[in-house]
Amino acid sequence: MRRYSGKEGETEKEEEAEEEEKEGEEEKEKEKEKEEEEEEEEEEEEEEEEEEEEEEEEEEEEEEEEEEEKEEEEESPRMSCASMLVKILIY
Repeated sequence: MRRYSGKEGETEKEEEAEEEEKEGEEEKEKEKEKEEEEEEEEEEEEEEEEEEEEEEEEEEEEEEEEEEEKEEEEESPRMSCASMLVKILIY
């Protein structure tokens, strides 16, 4: 690096300081972008987990309903026949 005396040296120092400041700002922006991306990924993962939990709950509810229907059918065949007719008519 050359050293300048007087005004030229001061100008070079100012330019270097500005460059360092710009580099620092760019690094801060990059870090901020990385943090935002990480937050988005975390949010997506949480949403996926919630969706999976909801699906599991729905499956459990369906299984419980099926079990209840089977129990009803086993208890009274006439009722199951009538309930099947009602279902057919409704759908």
